[in-house]
Amino acid sequence: MKYMLIMRATDQAYASMADVDMDEMIELMGRFQEEMLRAGVLLAAEGLEDPAETVVVDHGSEPPVVTDGPYGETKELFGGFYLLNVASREEAVEWAKRAPGTGPGFKTEIRRVSSIDEFPQDNPWIQKERAWREATGQL
Repeated sequence: MKYMLIMRATDQAYASMADVDMDEMIELMGRFQEEMLRAGVLLAAEGLEDPAETVVVDHGSEPPVVTDGPYGETKELFGGFYLLNVASREEAVEWAKRAPGTGPGFKTEIRRVSSIDEFPQDNPWIQKERAWREATGQL
């Protein structure tokens, strides 16, 4: 099963990281990712740009409204993710508990990623997606 570990933090938590040595943080993250690679569970890992570079498309009106900057209120920002292939939600939780660069104001949201096999296989759009995934080596 695939699970996404979504790394979130408050503005204050991100601000507390300003004085952290970047080389030290990269080493901590690198060791954690290496451990997940050795365990055979890491599929992807990405960090996101500064929220000040965010563009939001609000579909609450027609046409949708595009605004610069993060959400209206930034209580918890999505800073990056790990995509894992693990046996259970409990295993995903155990990996999340070990994530480096966390502390007060940081949270990890864990969400299962649906498999294409869970959708109606006779649907032509699902068939097209399956063909695309097979052609690109994703299945």
